[in-house]
Amino acid sequence: MSSEGAPYDALVQFLYQAPIGLLQASMDGTITMANPMAAQLLMPLATDGALDNLFELLQHAAPQLREQAAATAASDTVTGEPLRVTVQAGPHRQVLAMRLVRLDGSTLMASVSDITASVQQQQRQLAARLRDAARTDPLTALPNRVAAMESLTALLGRPAGDHTPPFAVLFINGDRFNRVNTTFGQAVGDEVLRLMAHRLTRAVRGGDADGRGPLTIARLGGDEFLVLLEGLRHADDVHGVAQRLADTLAMPYGVGDRQVHLSASLGVVPGALASGDAEAVLQDASIAMREAQRAGGGRHVVFVPAMRERAARLGSLENELRRALAEGELFVVYQPIVSLDGQADGAGVEALVRWRHPTRGLVPPVEFIGVAEETGLIDALGAFVLDEACRQFMHWRSELGDRAPLTMSVNMSRAQLARPALADEVRQSLERSGMPATALQLEITESLAAQDDAVKARLHELKSLGLRLALDDFGTGYSSLACLHLLPVDVVKIDRSFVSQVESSLHHRVLVEATILVARSLGMLTVAEGVETSGQAAVLGRLLCDKGQGYLFARPLAADDATRWLQQHAGNGNAVERVA
Repeated sequence: MSSEGAPYDALVQFLYQAPIGLLQASMDGTITMANPMAAQLLMPLATDGALDNLFELLQHAAPQLREQAAATAASDTVTGEPLRVTVQAGPHRQVLAMRLVRLDGSTLMASVSDITASVQQQQRQLAARLRDAARTDPLTALPNRVAAMESLTALLGRPAGDHTPPFAVLFINGDRFNRVNTTFGQAVGDEVLRLMAHRLTRAVRGGDADGRGPLTIARLGGDEFLVLLEGLRHADDVHGVAQRLADTLAMPYGVGDRQVHLSASLGVVPGALASGDAEAVLQDASIAMREAQRAGGGRHVVFVPAMRERAARLGSLENELRRALAEGELFVVYQPIVSLDGQADGAGVEALVRWRHPTRGLVPPVEFIGVAEETGLIDALGAFVLDEACRQFMHWRSELGDRAPLTMSVNMSRAQLARPALADEVRQSLERSGMPATALQLEITESLAAQDDAVKARLHELKSLGLRLALDDFGTGYSSLACLHLLPVDVVKIDRSFVSQVESSLHHRVLVEATILVARSLGMLTVAEGVETSGQAAVLGRLLCDKGQGYLFARPLAADDATRWLQQHAGNGNAVERVA
Protein backbone atom coordinates (compact mmCIF):
# COMPACT_ATOMS: atom_id res chain seq x y z
CA MET A 1 0.00 0.00 0.00
CA SER A 2 1.29 3.47 -0.88
CA SER A 3 1.88 6.13 1.75
CA GLU A 4 -0.84 8.24 0.11
CA GLY A 5 -3.40 5.45 0.71
CA ALA A 6 -2.78 5.16 4.43
CA PRO A 7 -4.76 8.28 5.46
CA TYR A 8 -7.63 7.24 3.24
CA ASP A 9 -7.70 3.76 4.75
CA ALA A 10 -7.67 5.27 8.24
CA LEU A 11 -10.57 7.53 7.31
CA VAL A 12 -12.56 4.58 6.01
CA GLN A 13 -11.87 2.65 9.22
CA PHE A 14 -13.02 5.62 11.26
CA LEU A 15 -16.22 5.98 9.25
CA TYR A 16 -17.06 2.33 9.60
CA GLN A 17 -16.32 2.21 13.34
CA ALA A 18 -17.85 5.56 14.31
CA PRO A 19 -20.56 5.25 17.03
CA ILE A 20 -22.91 7.48 15.02
CA GLY A 21 -24.34 6.95 11.58
CA LEU A 22 -22.62 8.75 8.72
CA LEU A 23 -23.66 8.75 5.08
CA GLN A 24 -22.97 10.60 1.89
CA ALA A 25 -25.41 11.32 -0.92
CA SER A 26 -25.60 13.17 -4.17
CA MET A 27 -27.88 16.16 -4.68
CA ASP A 28 -30.68 13.95 -6.02
CA GLY A 29 -30.57 11.93 -2.77
CA THR A 30 -28.73 8.88 -4.09
CA ILE A 31 -26.76 7.37 -1.21
CA THR A 32 -23.12 6.88 -2.23
CA MET A 33 -21.74 5.86 1.15
CA ALA A 34 -23.20 4.77 4.48
CA ASN A 35 -21.32 3.38 7.44
CA PRO A 36 -22.68 0.32 9.33
CA MET A 37 -24.27 2.44 12.09
CA ALA A 38 -26.16 4.55 9.53
CA ALA A 39 -27.34 1.42 7.73
CA GLN A 40 -28.47 -0.15 11.00
CA LEU A 41 -30.40 2.92 12.10
CA LEU A 42 -32.01 3.72 8.75
CA MET A 43 -32.76 0.23 7.46
CA PRO A 44 -36.20 0.05 9.21
CA LEU A 45 -37.22 3.03 7.05
CA ALA A 46 -36.40 1.20 3.78
CA THR A 47 -39.57 -0.49 2.57
CA ASP A 48 -37.68 -2.51 -0.06
CA GLY A 49 -34.74 -3.34 2.22
CA ALA A 50 -32.30 -1.16 0.29
CA LEU A 51 -30.74 2.15 1.24
CA ASP A 52 -30.84 3.74 -2.17
CA ASN A 53 -32.12 7.27 -1.82
CA LEU A 54 -32.05 9.48 1.28
CA PHE A 55 -35.01 11.67 0.24
CA GLU A 56 -37.20 8.60 -0.41
CA LEU A 57 -36.26 7.16 3.00
CA LEU A 58 -37.37 10.38 4.66
CA GLN A 59 -40.34 11.22 2.45
CA HIS A 60 -42.83 10.73 5.31
CA ALA A 61 -40.73 12.35 8.03
CA ALA A 62 -39.48 15.29 5.95
CA PRO A 63 -41.10 15.54 2.49
CA GLN A 64 -39.68 19.06 2.08
CA LEU A 65 -36.06 17.95 2.50
CA ARG A 66 -35.25 17.69 -1.24
CA GLU A 67 -36.27 21.31 -1.87
CA GLN A 68 -34.44 22.50 1.22
CA ALA A 69 -31.22 20.78 0.10
CA ALA A 70 -31.42 22.31 -3.36
CA ALA A 71 -31.96 25.79 -1.96
CA THR A 72 -29.11 25.59 0.56
CA ALA A 73 -25.70 27.07 -0.16
CA ALA A 74 -22.52 25.00 0.07
CA SER A 75 -21.22 24.29 3.58
CA ASP A 76 -24.59 25.19 5.12
CA THR A 77 -26.76 22.95 7.27
CA VAL A 78 -29.84 21.89 5.35
CA THR A 79 -32.08 20.97 8.27
CA GLY A 80 -31.21 23.77 10.69
CA GLU A 81 -32.15 22.07 13.93
CA PRO A 82 -31.49 18.32 13.89
CA LEU A 83 -34.33 16.50 12.16
CA ARG A 84 -36.14 14.03 14.40
CA VAL A 85 -37.28 10.80 12.79
CA THR A 86 -39.39 8.18 14.55
CA VAL A 87 -38.68 4.58 13.59
CA GLN A 88 -41.14 1.87 14.54
CA ALA A 89 -39.73 -1.65 14.30
CA GLY A 90 -42.31 -4.03 15.68
CA PRO A 91 -42.98 -3.19 19.31
CA HIS A 92 -39.81 -1.11 19.52
CA ARG A 93 -39.83 2.59 18.88
CA GLN A 94 -36.71 4.58 18.17
CA VAL A 95 -36.17 8.29 17.79
CA LEU A 96 -33.33 9.33 15.45
CA ALA A 97 -31.70 12.72 15.15
CA MET A 98 -30.34 13.60 11.71
CA ARG A 99 -28.30 16.60 10.65
CA LEU A 100 -27.83 17.15 6.88
CA VAL A 101 -25.09 19.39 5.48
CA ARG A 102 -24.45 20.40 1.84
CA LEU A 103 -20.71 19.93 1.39
CA ASP A 104 -20.45 21.43 -2.10
CA GLY A 105 -22.46 21.78 -5.27
CA SER A 106 -22.94 18.02 -5.70
CA THR A 107 -22.54 16.33 -2.32
CA LEU A 108 -24.63 15.99 0.85
CA MET A 109 -23.37 14.61 4.15
CA ALA A 110 -25.63 13.37 6.94
CA SER A 111 -25.09 12.28 10.54
CA VAL A 112 -27.60 10.00 12.25
CA SER A 113 -27.77 9.17 15.97
CA ASP A 114 -30.13 7.27 18.24
CA ILE A 115 -31.58 9.73 20.79
CA THR A 116 -34.29 7.40 22.07
CA ALA A 117 -32.90 7.29 25.61
CA SER A 118 -32.50 11.07 25.70
CA VAL A 119 -36.04 11.63 24.46
CA GLN A 120 -37.42 9.18 27.01
CA GLN A 121 -35.52 10.97 29.77
CA GLN A 122 -36.92 14.30 28.60
CA GLN A 123 -40.41 12.84 28.56
CA ARG A 124 -39.97 11.48 32.07
CA GLN A 125 -38.73 14.85 33.28
CA LEU A 126 -41.61 16.63 31.57
CA ALA A 127 -44.10 14.17 33.03
CA ALA A 128 -42.58 14.72 36.48
CA ARG A 129 -42.85 18.51 36.09
CA LEU A 130 -46.44 18.22 34.92
CA ARG A 131 -47.20 15.87 37.78
CA ASP A 132 -45.66 18.29 40.26
CA ALA A 133 -47.54 21.19 38.69
CA ALA A 134 -50.77 19.23 38.89
CA ARG A 135 -50.16 18.70 42.61
CA THR A 136 -49.03 22.25 43.48
CA ASP A 137 -51.16 25.31 44.12
CA PRO A 138 -49.85 28.02 41.77
CA LEU A 139 -50.80 30.91 44.08
CA THR A 140 -49.16 29.76 47.32
CA ALA A 141 -46.74 27.04 46.06
CA LEU A 142 -48.25 24.71 48.67
CA PRO A 143 -49.48 21.22 47.78
CA ASN A 144 -52.96 21.44 46.29
CA ARG A 145 -56.11 19.44 46.96
CA VAL A 146 -54.96 16.47 44.86
CA ALA A 147 -51.71 16.17 46.80
CA ALA A 148 -53.46 16.75 50.11
CA MET A 149 -55.95 13.96 49.46
CA GLU A 150 -53.12 11.61 48.52
CA SER A 151 -51.34 12.39 51.79
CA LEU A 152 -54.54 12.03 53.80
CA THR A 153 -55.32 8.71 52.13
CA ALA A 154 -51.83 7.44 52.97
CA LEU A 155 -52.19 8.66 56.55
CA LEU A 156 -55.53 6.92 56.99
CA GLY A 157 -54.09 3.74 55.47
CA ARG A 158 -51.41 3.32 58.13
CA PRO A 159 -51.74 0.11 60.12
CA ALA A 160 -53.11 0.96 63.54
CA GLY A 161 -51.41 -0.30 66.67
CA ASP A 162 -50.87 0.42 70.30
CA HIS A 163 -47.70 2.35 69.54
CA THR A 164 -48.96 4.34 66.55
CA PRO A 165 -48.42 8.06 67.31
CA PRO A 166 -51.60 10.18 67.32
CA PHE A 167 -52.40 12.35 64.32
CA ALA A 168 -54.98 15.01 63.54
CA VAL A 169 -56.60 16.65 60.52
CA LEU A 170 -57.13 20.43 60.61
CA PHE A 171 -59.45 22.15 58.11
CA ILE A 172 -58.92 25.94 58.00
CA ASN A 173 -61.17 28.58 56.45
CA GLY A 174 -60.97 32.36 56.48
CA ASP A 175 -63.92 34.02 58.20
CA ARG A 176 -65.88 36.10 55.68
CA PHE A 177 -62.92 36.13 53.29
CA ASN A 178 -65.21 37.16 50.42
CA ARG A 179 -65.43 40.55 52.15
CA VAL A 180 -61.70 41.06 51.49
CA ASN A 181 -62.15 40.48 47.75
CA THR A 182 -65.26 42.63 47.46
CA THR A 183 -63.78 45.47 49.55
CA PHE A 184 -60.15 45.58 48.41
CA GLY A 185 -60.13 43.61 45.15
CA GLN A 186 -58.88 40.18 44.13
CA ALA A 187 -55.22 41.19 44.00
CA VAL A 188 -55.28 42.07 47.70
CA GLY A 189 -57.23 38.88 48.40
CA ASP A 190 -54.59 36.80 46.62
CA GLU A 191 -51.81 38.45 48.63
CA VAL A 192 -53.67 37.71 51.86
CA LEU A 193 -53.91 34.06 50.83
CA ARG A 194 -50.16 33.95 50.20
CA LEU A 195 -49.55 35.50 53.62
CA MET A 196 -51.90 32.97 55.23
CA ALA A 197 -49.93 30.15 53.60
CA HIS A 198 -46.65 31.63 54.82
CA ARG A 199 -47.95 32.01 58.38
CA LEU A 200 -49.26 28.45 58.44
CA THR A 201 -45.95 27.08 57.22
CA ARG A 202 -43.95 29.12 59.70
CA ALA A 203 -46.24 28.34 62.66
CA VAL A 204 -46.59 24.60 62.06
CA ARG A 205 -42.96 23.99 61.10
CA GLY A 206 -41.53 26.13 63.85
CA GLY A 207 -39.78 23.33 65.71
CA ASP A 208 -40.49 20.09 67.47
CA ALA A 209 -42.12 21.58 70.56
CA ASP A 210 -45.21 19.46 70.08
CA GLY A 211 -43.31 16.30 69.25
CA ARG A 212 -44.65 16.24 65.70
CA GLY A 213 -43.43 13.97 62.98
CA PRO A 214 -44.13 14.45 59.25
CA LEU A 215 -46.81 16.95 58.32
CA THR A 216 -48.63 18.29 55.26
CA ILE A 217 -49.78 21.88 54.70
CA ALA A 218 -51.96 22.33 51.63
CA ARG A 219 -54.31 24.81 50.03
CA LEU A 220 -57.52 23.08 49.05
CA GLY A 221 -58.87 26.03 47.07
CA GLY A 222 -60.28 29.50 47.72
CA ASP A 223 -59.49 30.39 51.32
CA GLU A 224 -59.47 26.76 52.51
CA PHE A 225 -56.32 25.12 53.85
CA LEU A 226 -55.54 21.70 55.28
CA VAL A 227 -52.94 20.73 57.85
CA LEU A 228 -52.15 17.08 58.61
CA LEU A 229 -50.33 16.68 61.92
CA GLU A 230 -48.55 13.38 62.45
CA GLY A 231 -46.53 12.01 65.31
CA LEU A 232 -48.14 14.01 68.11
CA ARG A 233 -46.87 13.02 71.56
CA HIS A 234 -50.41 13.20 72.92
CA ALA A 235 -53.73 13.48 71.13
CA ASP A 236 -54.62 16.60 73.17
CA ASP A 237 -51.57 18.43 71.80
CA VAL A 238 -53.64 19.33 68.76
CA HIS A 239 -55.55 21.93 70.83
CA GLY A 240 -52.42 23.96 71.40
CA VAL A 241 -51.43 23.77 67.74
CA ALA A 242 -54.93 24.73 66.56
CA GLN A 243 -55.15 27.69 68.92
CA ARG A 244 -51.70 28.91 67.89
CA LEU A 245 -52.76 28.77 64.24
CA ALA A 246 -56.00 30.64 64.97
CA ASP A 247 -54.09 33.35 66.84
CA THR A 248 -51.46 33.60 64.11
CA LEU A 249 -53.98 33.89 61.29
CA ALA A 250 -55.98 36.55 63.19
CA MET A 251 -53.10 39.04 63.19
CA PRO A 252 -53.59 41.96 60.73
CA TYR A 253 -52.24 41.44 57.21
CA GLY A 254 -50.17 44.26 55.78
CA VAL A 255 -50.80 44.53 52.05
CA GLY A 256 -49.26 47.66 50.58
CA ASP A 257 -50.48 50.54 52.71
CA ARG A 258 -53.53 48.59 53.91
CA GLN A 259 -54.12 46.66 57.11
CA VAL A 260 -56.52 43.80 56.37
CA HIS A 261 -58.20 42.18 59.35
CA LEU A 262 -59.23 38.56 58.91
CA SER A 263 -59.72 35.75 61.38
CA ALA A 264 -59.90 32.04 60.59
CA SER A 265 -61.90 29.09 61.88
CA LEU A 266 -60.48 25.60 62.27
CA GLY A 267 -62.22 22.24 62.29
CA VAL A 268 -60.22 19.44 63.93
CA VAL A 269 -60.65 15.69 63.44
CA PRO A 270 -58.44 13.70 65.85
CA GLY A 271 -57.06 10.49 64.38
CA ALA A 272 -59.13 8.45 66.82
CA LEU A 273 -62.33 9.88 65.28
CA ALA A 274 -61.20 9.70 61.65
CA SER A 275 -63.48 7.20 59.95
CA GLY A 276 -64.13 6.43 56.33
CA ASP A 277 -62.04 7.50 53.36
CA ALA A 278 -60.18 10.76 52.88
CA GLU A 279 -63.23 12.58 51.50
CA ALA A 280 -65.32 11.54 54.50
CA VAL A 281 -62.69 12.71 56.98
CA LEU A 282 -62.28 16.01 55.13
CA GLN A 283 -66.05 16.47 55.23
CA ASP A 284 -66.07 15.87 58.99
CA ALA A 285 -63.30 18.44 59.43
CA SER A 286 -65.23 20.99 57.36
CA ILE A 287 -68.34 20.35 59.44
CA ALA A 288 -66.37 21.15 62.61
CA MET A 289 -64.99 24.27 60.93
CA ARG A 290 -68.54 25.47 60.19
CA GLU A 291 -69.39 24.98 63.86
CA ALA A 292 -66.41 27.20 64.74
CA GLN A 293 -67.71 29.89 62.38
CA ARG A 294 -71.21 29.69 63.86
CA ALA A 295 -69.65 30.23 67.28
CA GLY A 296 -68.21 33.53 66.07
CA GLY A 297 -65.09 32.46 64.17
CA GLY A 298 -61.46 32.90 65.06
CA ARG A 299 -61.37 29.62 67.00
CA HIS A 300 -61.15 25.86 66.61
CA VAL A 301 -63.79 23.20 67.20
CA VAL A 302 -63.12 19.47 67.53
CA PHE A 303 -65.38 17.23 65.51
CA VAL A 304 -67.81 14.88 67.22
CA PRO A 305 -70.04 12.46 65.27
CA ALA A 306 -73.24 14.22 66.39
CA MET A 307 -72.24 17.16 64.20
CA ARG A 308 -72.95 15.12 61.07
CA GLU A 309 -76.65 14.99 61.87
CA ARG A 310 -76.75 18.74 62.44
CA ALA A 311 -74.92 19.34 59.15
CA ALA A 312 -77.38 17.11 57.33
CA ARG A 313 -80.29 19.05 58.79
CA LEU A 314 -78.74 22.36 57.76
CA GLY A 315 -78.06 21.05 54.26
CA SER A 316 -81.67 19.99 53.96
CA LEU A 317 -82.80 23.35 55.33
CA GLU A 318 -80.70 25.17 52.73
CA ASN A 319 -82.35 23.26 49.90
CA GLU A 320 -85.79 23.92 51.34
CA LEU A 321 -85.02 27.60 51.79
CA ARG A 322 -83.99 27.87 48.13
CA ARG A 323 -87.32 26.33 47.20
CA ALA A 324 -89.14 28.66 49.60
CA LEU A 325 -87.63 31.70 47.92
CA ALA A 326 -88.55 30.39 44.50
CA GLU A 327 -92.10 29.37 45.41
CA GLY A 328 -93.13 32.33 47.56
CA GLU A 329 -93.27 30.63 50.96
CA LEU A 330 -91.59 33.60 52.65
CA PHE A 331 -93.66 36.54 53.83
CA VAL A 332 -93.23 39.69 55.90
CA VAL A 333 -94.87 40.58 59.22
CA TYR A 334 -94.83 43.96 60.91
CA GLN A 335 -94.36 44.86 64.57
CA PRO A 336 -95.43 48.35 65.67
CA ILE A 337 -92.97 50.73 67.33
CA VAL A 338 -94.86 53.16 69.56
CA SER A 339 -94.13 56.38 71.41
CA LEU A 340 -93.64 56.19 75.19
CA ASP A 341 -94.31 59.89 75.88
CA GLY A 342 -98.08 59.55 75.75
CA GLN A 343 -98.41 61.82 72.76
CA ALA A 344 -98.50 59.27 69.96
CA ASP A 345 -99.17 55.60 69.50
CA GLY A 346 -98.29 54.42 66.01
CA ALA A 347 -94.83 55.80 65.43
CA GLY A 348 -93.55 53.16 63.03
CA VAL A 349 -93.27 49.46 62.21
CA GLU A 350 -90.44 46.95 61.83
CA ALA A 351 -90.53 44.45 58.96
CA LEU A 352 -89.67 40.89 59.96
CA VAL A 353 -89.41 37.90 57.64
CA ARG A 354 -91.29 34.67 58.26
CA TRP A 355 -91.38 31.29 56.50
CA ARG A 356 -94.53 29.23 56.15
CA HIS A 357 -93.26 25.71 55.36
CA PRO A 358 -95.78 23.46 53.56
CA THR A 359 -95.40 20.65 56.13
CA ARG A 360 -93.63 22.15 59.15
CA GLY A 361 -95.75 25.27 59.40
CA LEU A 362 -94.02 28.45 60.58
CA VAL A 363 -90.24 28.11 60.75
CA PRO A 364 -88.62 30.44 63.34
CA PRO A 365 -86.23 33.00 61.79
CA VAL A 366 -83.47 31.84 64.13
CA GLU A 367 -83.48 28.54 62.22
CA PHE A 368 -83.04 29.93 58.72
CA ILE A 369 -81.45 33.40 58.86
CA GLY A 370 -78.05 31.95 59.78
CA VAL A 371 -78.34 29.38 57.00
CA ALA A 372 -79.21 32.13 54.54
CA GLU A 373 -76.11 34.08 55.57
CA GLU A 374 -73.80 31.07 55.29
CA THR A 375 -75.06 30.03 51.87
CA GLY A 376 -75.37 33.45 50.23
CA LEU A 377 -79.17 33.27 50.14
CA ILE A 378 -79.34 36.29 52.43
CA ASP A 379 -78.94 38.57 49.40
CA ALA A 380 -82.12 37.31 47.77
CA LEU A 381 -83.93 37.10 51.11
CA GLY A 382 -82.91 40.62 52.13
CA ALA A 383 -83.90 42.05 48.76
CA PHE A 384 -87.32 40.38 49.07
CA VAL A 385 -87.94 41.80 52.55
CA LEU A 386 -86.84 45.31 51.58
CA ASP A 387 -88.95 45.40 48.42
CA GLU A 388 -92.00 44.00 50.20
CA ALA A 389 -91.61 46.39 53.15
CA CYS A 390 -91.28 49.45 50.89
CA ARG A 391 -94.26 48.37 48.80
CA GLN A 392 -96.40 47.81 51.91
CA PHE A 393 -95.39 51.15 53.40
CA MET A 394 -96.56 53.02 50.30
CA HIS A 395 -99.78 50.98 50.27
CA TRP A 396 -100.46 52.09 53.86
CA ARG A 397 -99.76 55.71 52.99
CA SER A 398 -102.28 55.52 50.19
CA GLU A 399 -104.90 53.56 52.14
CA LEU A 400 -104.58 54.93 55.70
CA GLY A 401 -103.46 58.52 55.25
CA ASP A 402 -102.68 59.97 58.70
CA ARG A 403 -102.92 56.53 60.29
CA ALA A 404 -100.09 55.16 58.18
CA PRO A 405 -96.84 54.41 60.03
CA LEU A 406 -94.21 57.12 60.15
CA THR A 407 -91.25 54.88 59.40
CA MET A 408 -90.48 51.41 58.13
CA SER A 409 -87.56 49.57 59.78
CA VAL A 410 -85.72 46.76 57.95
CA ASN A 411 -82.85 44.70 59.34
CA MET A 412 -79.50 44.42 57.55
CA SER A 413 -77.32 41.34 58.08
CA ARG A 414 -73.55 41.01 58.25
CA ALA A 415 -73.46 39.45 54.78
CA GLN A 416 -75.52 42.24 53.24
CA LEU A 417 -73.26 44.94 54.68
CA ALA A 418 -70.29 43.21 53.04
CA ARG A 419 -71.75 43.92 49.60
CA PRO A 420 -70.25 47.00 47.87
CA ALA A 421 -73.43 47.39 45.82
CA LEU A 422 -75.75 47.53 48.85
CA ALA A 423 -76.40 51.29 48.70
CA ASP A 424 -77.33 51.07 45.01
CA GLU A 425 -79.66 48.16 45.69
CA VAL A 426 -81.42 50.07 48.49
CA ARG A 427 -81.77 53.14 46.27
CA GLN A 428 -83.29 51.04 43.49
CA SER A 429 -85.77 49.47 45.90
CA LEU A 430 -86.86 52.92 47.06
CA GLU A 431 -87.26 54.07 43.47
CA ARG A 432 -89.33 51.03 42.51
CA SER A 433 -91.78 51.59 45.35
CA GLY A 434 -91.78 55.40 45.33
CA MET A 435 -91.00 55.40 49.06
CA PRO A 436 -89.14 58.47 50.37
CA ALA A 437 -85.72 57.58 51.77
CA THR A 438 -86.46 59.60 54.94
CA ALA A 439 -89.17 57.07 55.86
CA LEU A 440 -86.81 54.08 55.71
CA GLN A 441 -84.82 52.98 58.74
CA LEU A 442 -82.17 50.26 58.34
CA GLU A 443 -81.21 48.38 61.48
CA ILE A 444 -77.79 46.88 62.18
CA THR A 445 -76.32 45.33 65.30
CA GLU A 446 -73.81 47.38 67.29
CA SER A 447 -71.12 44.70 66.80
CA LEU A 448 -71.42 45.16 63.05
CA ALA A 449 -71.46 48.95 63.14
CA ALA A 450 -68.18 49.11 65.03
CA GLN A 451 -66.56 46.23 63.16
CA ASP A 452 -64.15 47.81 60.69
CA ASP A 453 -63.59 50.70 58.32
CA ALA A 454 -65.20 48.89 55.38
CA VAL A 455 -68.50 48.47 57.23
CA LYS A 456 -68.39 52.07 58.45
CA ALA A 457 -67.85 53.23 54.87
CA ARG A 458 -70.88 51.20 53.79
CA LEU A 459 -72.96 52.85 56.54
CA HIS A 460 -71.96 56.30 55.31
CA GLU A 461 -72.97 55.30 51.76
CA LEU A 462 -76.39 54.25 53.04
CA LYS A 463 -76.74 57.40 55.13
CA SER A 464 -76.02 59.53 52.06
CA LEU A 465 -79.27 58.25 50.54
CA GLY A 466 -81.20 60.22 53.17
CA LEU A 467 -82.47 57.24 55.18
CA ARG A 468 -82.01 56.63 58.91
CA LEU A 469 -79.76 54.07 60.59
CA ALA A 470 -80.52 52.32 63.86
CA LEU A 471 -78.24 50.32 66.15
CA ASP A 472 -80.09 47.11 67.02
CA ASP A 473 -79.56 45.07 70.22
CA PHE A 474 -77.57 47.93 71.75
CA GLY A 475 -76.06 47.32 75.18
CA THR A 476 -74.58 43.87 74.62
CA GLY A 477 -71.19 45.59 74.37
CA TYR A 478 -70.82 48.24 77.08
CA SER A 479 -67.68 49.75 75.59
CA SER A 480 -69.56 50.88 72.50
CA LEU A 481 -71.33 53.56 74.55
CA ALA A 482 -68.11 55.57 74.68
CA CYS A 483 -67.70 55.58 70.90
CA LEU A 484 -71.35 55.99 69.97
CA HIS A 485 -70.57 59.44 68.62
CA LEU A 486 -68.27 57.90 65.99
CA LEU A 487 -71.08 55.98 64.30
CA PRO A 488 -73.37 57.53 61.65
CA VAL A 489 -76.60 56.42 63.36
CA ASP A 490 -79.85 58.16 64.24
CA VAL A 491 -81.56 55.65 66.54
CA VAL A 492 -80.35 53.42 69.37
CA LYS A 493 -82.44 50.32 70.11
CA ILE A 494 -81.81 49.11 73.67
CA ASP A 495 -81.47 45.33 73.87
CA ARG A 496 -84.34 43.37 75.41
CA SER A 497 -82.00 41.74 77.94
CA PHE A 498 -81.72 45.15 79.69
CA VAL A 499 -85.36 46.11 79.21
CA SER A 500 -86.56 42.87 80.83
CA GLN A 501 -84.78 43.79 84.08
CA VAL A 502 -85.28 47.54 84.10
CA GLU A 503 -87.86 47.25 86.92
CA SER A 504 -86.04 44.75 89.11
CA SER A 505 -82.35 45.56 88.67
CA LEU A 506 -80.82 48.92 89.59
CA HIS A 507 -77.71 47.96 87.61
CA HIS A 508 -79.68 47.44 84.40
CA ARG A 509 -81.79 50.55 85.00
CA VAL A 510 -78.67 52.69 85.36
CA LEU A 511 -77.22 51.25 82.14
CA VAL A 512 -80.46 51.96 80.28
CA GLU A 513 -80.55 55.51 81.67
CA ALA A 514 -76.91 56.08 80.67
CA THR A 515 -77.62 54.89 77.15
CA ILE A 516 -80.63 57.20 76.86
CA LEU A 517 -78.70 60.20 78.17
CA VAL A 518 -75.74 59.67 75.85
CA ALA A 519 -78.03 59.11 72.85
CA ARG A 520 -80.07 62.24 73.62
CA SER A 521 -76.87 64.30 73.97
CA LEU A 522 -75.93 63.20 70.46
CA GLY A 523 -79.37 63.97 69.03
CA MET A 524 -80.28 60.30 68.67
CA LEU A 525 -83.66 58.72 69.41
CA THR A 526 -83.96 55.64 71.63
CA VAL A 527 -86.21 52.60 71.27
CA ALA A 528 -86.62 49.94 73.96
CA GLU A 529 -86.97 46.41 72.58
CA GLY A 530 -88.94 43.60 74.16
CA VAL A 531 -91.29 45.69 76.32
CA GLU A 532 -93.72 43.20 77.84
CA THR A 533 -95.23 44.87 80.91
CA SER A 534 -96.79 48.24 81.67
CA GLY A 535 -94.31 48.58 84.54
CA GLN A 536 -91.40 48.37 82.15
CA ALA A 537 -93.06 50.93 79.88
CA ALA A 538 -93.59 53.28 82.83
CA VAL A 539 -89.96 53.09 83.95
CA LEU A 540 -88.73 53.61 80.40
CA GLY A 541 -91.03 56.61 80.07
CA ARG A 542 -89.64 58.17 83.25
CA LEU A 543 -86.13 57.62 81.92
CA LEU A 544 -87.17 59.58 78.79
CA CYS A 545 -86.86 56.70 76.35
CA ASP A 546 -88.57 57.83 73.16
CA LYS A 547 -90.23 54.67 71.86
CA GLY A 548 -90.97 51.09 72.73
CA GLN A 549 -91.49 47.84 70.85
CA GLY A 550 -92.73 44.58 72.27
CA TYR A 551 -95.63 42.28 73.10
CA LEU A 552 -97.16 44.89 75.44
CA PHE A 553 -98.11 46.90 72.39
CA ALA A 554 -98.40 44.27 69.65
CA ARG A 555 -96.86 41.07 68.42
CA PRO A 556 -95.52 40.91 64.86
CA LEU A 557 -98.61 41.05 62.66
CA ALA A 558 -99.44 39.95 59.13
CA ALA A 559 -100.05 42.86 56.76
CA ASP A 560 -103.87 42.76 57.05
CA ASP A 561 -103.73 42.48 60.85
CA ALA A 562 -101.19 45.30 60.99
CA THR A 563 -103.54 47.43 58.88
CA ARG A 564 -106.36 46.92 61.40
CA TRP A 565 -103.99 47.70 64.30
CA LEU A 566 -102.91 50.93 62.65
CA GLN A 567 -106.52 51.92 62.00
CA GLN A 568 -107.31 51.46 65.69
CA HIS A 569 -104.20 52.91 67.31
CA ALA A 570 -102.42 55.32 64.97
CA GLY A 571 -103.22 58.88 64.02
CA ASN A 572 -106.43 60.30 65.60
CA GLY A 573 -104.93 63.74 65.84
CA ASN A 574 -101.96 62.74 67.96
CA ALA A 575 -99.15 65.24 67.91
CA VAL A 576 -96.69 63.33 65.77
CA GLU A 577 -93.83 64.76 63.77
CA ARG A 578 -94.34 63.18 60.39
CA VAL A 579 -91.58 62.16 58.03
CA ALA A 580 -91.57 64.08 54.76
